Amino acid sequence: MSAFTGLRCAMCKTGFPSEALYVCDQCLGPLEAVYDYEAAGRTLTREAVAGRPRNLWRYRELLPVTGEPRTGLHSGCTPLVRAHRLGRELGVAELYLKDDSVNHPTLSYKDRVVPVAATRAVELGFDTLGCASTGNLGNSVAAHAARLGLTCYVFIPHDLEPGKILGSAVAGPHIVKIDGTYDDVNRLCTQAGERYGWAFANINLRSYYAEGAKTYGFEIVEQLGWRYPRHVVSPVAGGTLLPRIGRAFRELREVGLAEGELPKIHAAQAAGCAPVINALESGAEYPEPVRPDTIAKSIAIGNPADGHQVLETVRGSGGTGARATDAEILDAIALLARTEGIFTEPAGGTTLAATINLLEAGALPKDESIVVCITGNGYKTAHVMADRPTESTHIGRSLREFEAFMASRTGQPVHS
Repeated sequence: MSAFTGLRCAMCKTGFPSEALYVCDQCLGPLEAVYDYEAAGRTLTREAVAGRPRNLWRYRELLPVTGEPRTGLHSGCTPLVRAHRLGRELGVAELYLKDDSVNHPTLSYKDRVVPVAATRAVELGFDTLGCASTGNLGNSVAAHAARLGLTCYVFIPHDLEPGKILGSAVAGPHIVKIDGTYDDVNRLCTQAGERYGWAFANINLRSYYAEGAKTYGFEIVEQLGWRYPRHVVSPVAGGTLLPRIGRAFRELREVGLAEGELPKIHAAQAAGCAPVINALESGAEYPEPVRPDTIAKSIAIGNPADGHQVLETVRGSGGTGARATDAEILDAIALLARTEGIFTEPAGGTTLAATINLLEAGALPKDESIVVCITGNGYKTAHVMADRPTESTHIGRSLREFEAFMASRTGQPVHS
């Protein structure tokens, strides 16, 4: 079923074999998967998709594997929530939340990219799967490696949130804490992969891993009845997700599953780690690396690997971007939970806060459809909300005491 034909440099278009390669040896550009869209269009129809299992592999023709999927058989197909209450509060007529905070099995969008990378790792003969992670990726790599029986190494910054460390450790990988930032971790993993011949999901398998992110965009369009929204706001960390959402929209049009004007795609970053937003504002072609300083650790990547592709996608779509302060991030987490009952981690808070800032700046029209990307679960990072005031009342066990409490709230007398 796959229409995958190989790898190609995104910059100079040099072709490469379908191996564990991720950078062009001619121009150092990133490698991307290539497909036969004519062949894909013959079998990837709306009717065919509707009849397939509800997982990310329903778009199999446009994913870079050659055999049967090995994992991720329950991943993907997360809710696209029509956010009526939040929309009314923000004055937006048609607001949606693409909610990967409930993605199986580790509650983040990483459960899209890892099944593709892990399946390809097995196809290429690897027995060890690793990653450089700010939390969610490590959780997903550990879980999917466990399902496949692969040896697993998760490399993380030393100051990662305890909940995310536990989310990886419970599956039994080797966890390696690095005294440095994510970018330091990533450099070490690049060296380790070359030295030991291991598969790293987001390094030497990045060309395959990144393609799994397209399913996020595929699902948005399918769930809207095979129509495009006008705007999508996506968080940016290493830059995997946002460009692949754009690619997903283009591929759906290429194979005939959707038609019409492509959406504008907008980037969201924390103010304490905003290399892409800085570049958008300055007009730079590549983001200038920064040192992260934000509570949004899952997107705190100061030197995004796919930063150039993010800039190309945002600018090419007619989109823009915004940053959010840590205080705005926490306010947005609380707002989302209060209006829609969805508890997101700081990455999701960043995306919603940036959306609010874009609305206030007039960059997002309130009368057009907007999809906000919620990519991770707040229960992994609940400690960031610990200092927020919570209202509770302590009473005894009798109904009389509860009646007195209600009387104090309503002004109504206690029943005699």
